[in-house]
Amino acid sequence: MQADPAAENLAKVEHIVVVMLENRSFDHMLGYLSLEAGRADIDGLTSGMANEARRHSYPVAHLTAPTIPNPHWDPDHSSAATDIQVNGGKMDGFAASFAQTLAARNVPNPDPGMVMGYYNASDLPVYDHLAEHFCVCERWHSSVPGATWPNRLYAVAGSADGSRDDNTKPFPIYGKPLPIYDKHSFVRHLEAVDVDWRWYTYDVGTLRCIDGAYRLGHHERFAYVERSKLPLDVMLEEELLLDEDSASFLEDAQRGRLAPVSWIDPNFKDLNLAHVQSNDDHPPTDVRAGQALAWSVYRALAAGPAWEKTLLIVTYDEHGGFYDHVVPPQDAPGDTPELRRYGVRVPALVISPWIDAGAVSHTLFDHTSILKTILLRFCRDGSGTIPDMGPRVSAANDLSALLNAAAPHPVPDGQAVSEQIVKWHLDNITEEVHRPVPAGDITRIEGFAAGIAAASRLLRDWGLPAGRP
Repeated sequence: MQADPAAENLAKVEHIVVVMLENRSFDHMLGYLSLEAGRADIDGLTSGMANEARRHSYPVAHLTAPTIPNPHWDPDHSSAATDIQVNGGKMDGFAASFAQTLAARNVPNPDPGMVMGYYNASDLPVYDHLAEHFCVCERWHSSVPGATWPNRLYAVAGSADGSRDDNTKPFPIYGKPLPIYDKHSFVRHLEAVDVDWRWYTYDVGTLRCIDGAYRLGHHERFAYVERSKLPLDVMLEEELLLDEDSASFLEDAQRGRLAPVSWIDPNFKDLNLAHVQSNDDHPPTDVRAGQALAWSVYRALAAGPAWEKTLLIVTYDEHGGFYDHVVPPQDAPGDTPELRRYGVRVPALVISPWIDAGAVSHTLFDHTSILKTILLRFCRDGSGTIPDMGPRVSAANDLSALLNAAAPHPVPDGQAVSEQIVKWHLDNITEEVHRPVPAGDITRIEGFAAGIAAASRLLRDWGLPAGRP
């Protein structure tokens, strides 16, 4: 019988964990690896890269603040704005698009060059550590050149809902657009072969918005990321309803109770209330909060008994309007002609003791690569066939080739990173990272966060019990 390298490599892992954050491009978060860290094996930023806007050139530059001034500075990442940014493959419209956005919002003292900015090792100590000891995927593109929900739909269901933008149709009765879809997610295929899974979140899980079969029930499948950092409204109204033995991701990972597949939603709420703040990296979220989340997930896995059998994927749904210089491929399979092209590159780190330190993958991946990997590991039948989740999933490259180490590597020393994260947490106790919201200003919870909040309220009204994510 002919050997199957993909099956052999994937057999090394029994747990796949996915963390999908929000709205940052590859060059914005990992481009420094080539520009400042001397990683010639990574196609990142180089000196001289620039975009022009209104007859002024804006070169790539290190950002000096971990957050943007306020939500009005959040770059436009709709399909129309992304088309301007990509500009037919020239990748020279990011500053021009941002200039239009700032002008339309009447932002004082606008700086179109902000989207050309990048973070580096001092800002992103967790990613710097993971890039040094595991694998950077330098050709991981968002699935479509557009907004958040179409890309999350590809990641979970293998296709969008016919558009590169978030749902704009008023939801019946509610009267406003809501991120409520009715797609068939990959977890249905896991259940068909009796493979356990769990969805971890800080609020209502995004899966409930995507797949109608999991809208209200299946409570044993949903849990919080960490009970100590529930959103304020949950802590005040629902904490007493939680069972003391209820699971959280950090507990499950450290106690050896992980399901074969775990999906982690960050905290999407852009509110700074008490000790709670968003950690999804969606501007204006402080990038240090995203680093703390990634580190807590990684360290819980690395300290747990299942580490040698675990694959962790950390990536982003889409680029958020920030600069990237690599032209997205235009030959994506399936769906409508509008959806047959990939989006802008996003950061992607693949972590496992079966990955050699400092690895770089030049293979084309998109969010359906996550689905392909999960299905190949857990849902392949005797003939090697996986369930049909559409042409994009069928054509996607999986991650098995990255698990090519002959033996699992020991956990690298992360003491210095842990100390940086602890310091940030201590500083954050007394520091107001986000500006307070003026009375009547709702921009703080517009966009994706507002959609999640509204969908959560609707699901509660429909019967999703309090205290259940």
